[in-house]
Amino acid sequence: MTRVVVPVRYPLSKHSRATLEEAVRVARERDAELTVLHVDLYQSNRGVTRTELKRAVEREFGPLVQARYVVRRGFLVEETILEEVAAEEADIVVIGSKQASRWRRMLRRFLDDPDIDVFLREKLDCTVITVRADT
Repeated sequence: MTRVVVPVRYPLSKHSRATLEEAVRVARERDAELTVLHVDLYQSNRGVTRTELKRAVEREFGPLVQARYVVRRGFLVEETILEEVAAEEADIVVIGSKQASRWRRMLRRFLDDPDIDVFLREKLDCTVITVRADT
């Protein structure tokens, strides 16, 4: 079965809602499992729970049949997301354009001209969909 991972902020921001909307659409279209991921940073320690994340998502989109909700704690959002994508063996990752920019900055430290889509495809063998929220 196809697996879609979508990292989001909690509480859901305008950008997270747009990214999540696309991920839900893709998951439904492909009859895929959807993993909604939030990274709770150690340094912020907001104590976000899976239940809170699930309620916030369901308030916006209603119950999602093939969805799981994951809250991971980490020091770096981007690294924690990459670890989860690899652990899930995701086929598709849906990220917001802001997240893609952060990943580019992170990768720029290690690579000359990072292209996050190419990097994720090569390293994790998945499709990356970048969503731009209207500002």
